[in-house]
Amino acid sequence: MKLDILALGAHPDDVEMSCSGTLAAAVAAGKKVGVVDFTRGELGTRGTPATRSAEAAEASRILQLSARENLGLPDGFFRNDREHQLPLIAAIRRYQPDVVLCNAIHDRHPDHGRAAQLASDACFLAGLRMIETLDAAGQPQASWRPRNVYHYIQDRAIAPAFVVDITAHWATKWASIQAYGTQFFNPDLDAPQTYLSSQEFGKFMEARAREYGHMIGVEFGEGFTVHRPVGVREVTELL
Repeated sequence: MKLDILALGAHPDDVEMSCSGTLAAAVAAGKKVGVVDFTRGELGTRGTPATRSAEAAEASRILQLSARENLGLPDGFFRNDREHQLPLIAAIRRYQPDVVLCNAIHDRHPDHGRAAQLASDACFLAGLRMIETLDAAGQPQASWRPRNVYHYIQDRAIAPAFVVDITAHWATKWASIQAYGTQFFNPDLDAPQTYLSSQEFGKFMEARAREYGHMIGVEFGEGFTVHRPVGVREVTELL
């Protein structure tokens, strides 16, 4: 299945917290969108790989994704090396996305920065035909390199290179986040409290979206950083 946009995340819920509004906007515009999670989040304090898988499935339903899969890389211990690049290269070739969205270039969680570099390198390497990967039927995959790779912004404050207006899709974004009932504020859940599970963190996520929206004169936004300048065909299309 060819996708227009593929979002990559080190953990289930990274994408929902950081760029699900952008994905919802793309789906509403008729684009095919998918997500590849690197790990099952098995080192998380709350929930289990099984519950997080179910939560990811519900979030995918809310976002109306065309595809979602989990690479099963080791949470906390994946590296940007050949062993971990190859399954991601195969996924990129499988979905042939035009645009890839991936983790923040540096962040509070060390997995995020590592995932950002792993994603960026794999997107480049996927375009080298001498690197061999196989599809599900055991047939060689064609090389594929996405046109653009953008990094979403997570916990740490990073100045965005551009901001996407997600105002019309804020409710969908918030619903996809709330699908992760074990991870975020849930007064009915008897579990240890974490950095993410407080009411204050939920308020932070909304405040961050409002801040980025304010930057471009709308109510809610999501920010991204880039490796190279973003080109536009018509300057009057800018907000």
